[in-house]
Amino acid sequence: MILHHIQTSAGNDNALQTCLRYAGKHDSVLLSGNGVNAILKRQWSMALSPFKVYLLRDDVIARGLTLQADGYALVDYAEFVALTLSHDKVISW
Repeated sequence: MILHHIQTSAGNDNALQTCLRYAGKHDSVLLSGNGVNAILKRQWSMALSPFKVYLLRDDVIARGLTLQADGYALVDYAEFVALTLSHDKVISW
């Protein structure tokens, strides 16, 4: 079980696209930084739908995306650390 950590906007590079190509059905995806902007595009929210998706709460709030983040698991920094420990491996894209 892998935690895939996406930190950049899907509009700026191919990190999310590449991650989704290699992610397994039991893997999780954590979006932080500009990566949280992926929830704004239907294309990416649909592509993420088979996975357990976490959003870093502070980054969602900083970008004014609280309403759009409804339905996603929001985590704080302590929960982020707990996620890294509960997965076998973490890949930062």
